[in-house]
Amino acid sequence: MPTTEGPAGKATGTTAGEATGSRERILAAATLLFAEHGYEATSTRAIGEAVGLNIATVAYHVGTKPDLYREVMRRAHLAQREVVIGALDELRSAGPTPEETRAALLRFVDAYLDFCLAHPEVPALWMRRWLSDAEVAGEVEAEYAGPLAGEVGAIARDLLDRAGMADDLDVELLVYTIVWTCHSFSRGGVVSAAGQRVSTTDLAMLGRFRRHLHALVTGLIG
Repeated sequence: MPTTEGPAGKATGTTAGEATGSRERILAAATLLFAEHGYEATSTRAIGEAVGLNIATVAYHVGTKPDLYREVMRRAHLAQREVVIGALDELRSAGPTPEETRAALLRFVDAYLDFCLAHPEVPALWMRRWLSDAEVAGEVEAEYAGPLAGEVGAIARDLLDRAGMADDLDVELLVYTIVWTCHSFSRGGVVSAAGQRVSTTDLAMLGRFRRHLHALVTGLIG
């Protein structure tokens, strides 16, 4: 049976496929724990315990804790980018009229909201960075968040200019308003006047939120 070197540098009976499986399990567990508790409150030991591995084995498969965190954020970005780029391709093909431009932007908003609802761990990871983890792997914003938001803003600005709309709109803040709103709703839902939390699984609340988000974007672009 093929072998790989273990934590102590000795040959083990672990196949390459098993090693890949262990790495993927570690990354999946780390993603959920970092999203739920943040970087500082998540120990390598806790990640190992979640997948039944010791600290040395975790380090062997994924490196140091900062290395592991960077890989988690890289994967979160790639999942996010895949959806955003697909939605941008559709946005570029929108017709030139204000009505077509408005409809295309709302479809983009829907695509991003749907991604956040389907993958709540991704908004949670970014929200944790906003709250406390921003000093960890500081290059994450420069490599991932900033360029992607800038790409969305540039295309949105081009579409609005082509349609003769919202020439004084701060498109960068429009993009971040959509991000902040979708992230917050996907993680926390809404607290009712009675103090009860209504989650995103409530279809009536989800429809209400989507209509509100559409109205917000429509109002800003005119």
